[in-house]
Amino acid sequence: MLAIIVLVGGLGAGGYFGYMWLRDAITPDDYTGLGSGQVQVEIKDGQSATDVAQTLQDQGVVKSAKAFANAVASAGKSSSLQPGEYTMRKQMSAAEAVKLLDPDKRVRENVTLKEGLRLSDTLAQLAKQTGKPLKEFQQVAKSGKGLGLPPYAKGKLEGYAFPATYEITPKMGPAEILTAMVDRFNQTANKDDLQEKAKALGHTSHEIMTIASIVQAESGNKSDMGKVARVIYNRLDSTPPRKLEMDSTLMYGLNKYGVEASNADLESTSPYNTYKYLGLPPGPIANPGDDAIQAALNPTKGSWFFFVTTDTKRRITKFATTEAEFLQLKAEYERNKAAGG
Repeated sequence: MLAIIVLVGGLGAGGYFGYMWLRDAITPDDYTGLGSGQVQVEIKDGQSATDVAQTLQDQGVVKSAKAFANAVASAGKSSSLQPGEYTMRKQMSAAEAVKLLDPDKRVRENVTLKEGLRLSDTLAQLAKQTGKPLKEFQQVAKSGKGLGLPPYAKGKLEGYAFPATYEITPKMGPAEILTAMVDRFNQTANKDDLQEKAKALGHTSHEIMTIASIVQAESGNKSDMGKVARVIYNRLDSTPPRKLEMDSTLMYGLNKYGVEASNADLESTSPYNTYKYLGLPPGPIANPGDDAIQAALNPTKGSWFFFVTTDTKRRITKFATTEAEFLQLKAEYERNKAAGG
């Protein structure tokens, strides 16, 4: 009896220590707690949870890749890891590391570019908001190569850097950022069926984008855009053709800003001086948004040849068919201007 008790006790002790050894062998090494310090970790496009686990181990975030693999599987997030940069801590538990890899915690910055900015102003805004050198943006824009510009842009970025809000990560350089903007333009052009509709209107896609940029620059409100577009078409299609006489194009050629050209401005020999030359200027004068592109493709029906922003503060624009009506609107503008409106 004593021998049996001793044998059973021995087996029990051996089983216990065997279990403890097996548990330690199966359970991967892991840190405890939240960790300390900071380290930037990048999840690259196409990486699996196993790849990410190894990256975290290599950078000293988790103690073992296996611990992270177990933690992310336990949390049900193996397939939800998203590319981007994340701020992690050194020597943190695998479970805490999983929490910091939430897509909403990616290191990123939203950069918003409003409609109607000239390319020079767009580049300045990008440099300011991203902290990257303006000169680098200018060099990439001037080259135009590798940005995915459509053939009808003729290598020029003006008009095709689509205004929107973009998610910028620290590793994105000027070329990558500008490419994203051109990609967004191409998506919009496809959605709007730009090339086919331009052809139906008797214009090239580049001409439509030029018209859209003028519409964007000249319109005080979205509701005016279709009418402004109609004025442009009426002038282009009149017999004999009439000059566009747009201050926005003239100012662009002079690299100036303003809503009223001086007599000296009108003498400019720039090809953007639509007071001097018939037809459209050589290309877009700004980066129009989708509303302006839609207006250029679908102008409002009407017989207007003139428009005047009679109240610049309230952005009130009125339209006229005859020169007599135009002169009345111009007089209204002068009165409002004198009254501070």
